Formats: sequence, structure tokens, C-alpha cells
Amino acid sequence: MRTREGLTAFGVDVLCVLLFCAIGRRSHAEGVTAAGVAETAWPFLTGTGVGWLVSRGWRRPAAITPTGVVVWVCTVAVGMVLRKASAQGVAASFIVVASLVTALFLLGWRGAVALLVGRRH
Repeated sequence: MRTREGLTAFGVDVLCVLLFCAIGRRSHAEGVTAAGVAETAWPFLTGTGVGWLVSRGWRRPAAITPTGVVVWVCTVAVGMVLRKASAQGVAASFIVVASLVTALFLLGWRGAVALLVGRRH
């Protein structure tokens, strides 16, 4: 794996999590400021980092499995645990929405890459 490919994929995952958090803040009229998004995003970004380490994402960064699935599950699971530990909301409906949206984002871009690469070959 090339370092550039891994860094790019990690960066896309980070952007996906930031986008999820910004959309959530906007939909709840919490304000989309850098500080606000950072406050909402840090638990999920920590989970994303854990997912990359657990899956060794740098080996196959654009793979849906195992990398994408492990990154997604860790993003949600670790994110929710850290939100709970820091007295942020973890309502059941939020867990469902967060799981679905982050799956769409974190697995979706990998699926799109797989389709594009498949069409080239």
C-alpha cells in the first residue's frame, strides 16, 4: 500500500465524520462553527482512529471489508461510549441515525471507488 493512498483514505473518512457532525448540528440548529463541529466530532473521530488501527486500514484503505466495516463500527461504538462518558446525548434514535448516516458515508465512498475501479478493468 502506498502511504499517499492510505493518508487520502484516512482523510476522506475524517471528512465524512466531520460532514456527518456538521449536518447533525445544522439539522438541530446548533450552529455549524468550527468549535461546535469539533465538540460534536471528537468522539466519532476517536472511533475512526481506533477503527483504522484495529483494521490496519493502511493495508487496504479503500476496501469495504474489513477496513470500511471495522472503521464504521468503531466510529459509532467508540463515539457513543465517549459521548456517554462526556455527558453528551446517546438517545436510541440518535444511535440509529448515526449508524445509518456514517455507514452511508464511510462505506459509500468505498463502494463508489470499487465500482469505478471495476469499470476500468
